[in-house]
Amino acid sequence: MTEFEVAMRDGTVLRADVYYPVGAGPWPVLLARTPYGKQDEGVLKRLDPWGATRRGYLVIVQDCRGRFASDGVWEPLLHEGADGFDTIAWAASLPDATGRVGMYGPSYLGHTQRAAMATQPPALAAAVPAFTWSDADDGLLRRGGAYELGLVTQWTLNLGFDVLARRSGSELAVLNGALDEFAARTVWELPADDMPTLRRLGLSTPKPGAAVLPHADVPALAVGGWFDCFLQGTLDMEPSALIVGPWTHDNQTRHVGEVDFGPAADAAPWLARRELDFLDTFLKPDRGEHDDHFAALVFVMGIDEWRRFPSWPPQSADTAWYLHPDSSLAPHEAPESAPDTFDHDADDPVPTHGGALLIGPDFPPGPHDQAQIEKRDDVLVYTSETLHSPLEVIGRVRVHLFAESTAAGADWVARLCDVDPDGVSRNVTDGVLRTAQSADQPGEYVIDLWSTAHVFRPGHRIRVQVASSCFPRWDRHPAASQARHTVHHDPTRPSRIVLPIVLPVV
Repeated sequence: MTEFEVAMRDGTVLRADVYYPVGAGPWPVLLARTPYGKQDEGVLKRLDPWGATRRGYLVIVQDCRGRFASDGVWEPLLHEGADGFDTIAWAASLPDATGRVGMYGPSYLGHTQRAAMATQPPALAAAVPAFTWSDADDGLLRRGGAYELGLVTQWTLNLGFDVLARRSGSELAVLNGALDEFAARTVWELPADDMPTLRRLGLSTPKPGAAVLPHADVPALAVGGWFDCFLQGTLDMEPSALIVGPWTHDNQTRHVGEVDFGPAADAAPWLARRELDFLDTFLKPDRGEHDDHFAALVFVMGIDEWRRFPSWPPQSADTAWYLHPDSSLAPHEAPESAPDTFDHDADDPVPTHGGALLIGPDFPPGPHDQAQIEKRDDVLVYTSETLHSPLEVIGRVRVHLFAESTAAGADWVARLCDVDPDGVSRNVTDGVLRTAQSADQPGEYVIDLWSTAHVFRPGHRIRVQVASSCFPRWDRHPAASQARHTVHHDPTRPSRIVLPIVLPVV
């Protein structure tokens, strides 16, 4: 391994480690650009540059601008397109390179790929962006208009160690204190999207209005997880091929949340190999093309098996299940009935418990028993009758909610759950919508629960939760400190969840 200096177009020097295969080149290049340190143990374990060199790749791992060994100022998201373009051009010109470059890596390393792809570097032949976003305002910074408080705050604080190390380091005690008291104090600071602790530390967060990354004409294998905080961005990037497991952002094993999804869910034996197989197709054209690389391979929860589709999403039928006044959920509209109400108190928000999270150890992601959430007075619960046949839900899930609030704005949180024969309710997918309207003015609100692949088995029941907070995953609505919320369910205001049902082949 050898460290190289790479000058960007503005003269800023970025540093990269280069791993060479044994023998004589030239070799195709694999590039990863990271803000977490090019010699970070976790980064190298996921990238496995030594394994890639054994497959005949020259591997480059570069520190992003303003991070660790690289010069410049760290400004999240801002420079990754131009710096990626310049680094790819340099990598392709190395004496031992074939001129073909591929990129790989998860999370922000996936974003550096997407940003570089958008600049259309001539030498970029393929990419494997994993567990990353397409639109910063749909999963990274915001979701449905609500601020991604937990994600942005913990991410910014953890990245702050290198930022402060470049200064005197005198504020490290403040940074450690903010992380130690993350759940008890830090996330309660106001204003949430301009947190006093982050201002004091001088830590930059991604700027609002970050551009939606366009579709790029670069072959890409996208990898994601049903409980990853960037799931929908993975699906929305229109990749050449897709893999989605029952995974979280940091966990691609069989054990996710409180569920064991079985040995087939464990990515360790095969995922890295499959990523390299895909890259081989485009960086080693003499290897030939493999049709099985151009499909959607998704893990269907509930029956715990992998399913291959020619494209995503598969054909399905949108089917409405309606909220009823007796806390039931049924595939027919509710009769005339009085609405349901609940009181929201910003000083006692509904706590985050499971889901597609990236907040830290206090808030584990994945499927979890929802008993502590569903017993609260500020959470409405609607449950179907016991199912007698399997119901296969694969695709985008939405809730249409006819609702109003005594406040001049509200957050509406909806969650789809699976209730097993023992009565345990576990979250499948959820979403939020922030609204601003005149007090006591009813409206129809469409809440995007993103996507899932889940079979509700016979003996199970479908459940929908409705609440007005999920803290600290999302910040508390600034206009609704205390309010009464009303949810309607009658023939003229049919609140419902719309499930994409995949019909059995006959």
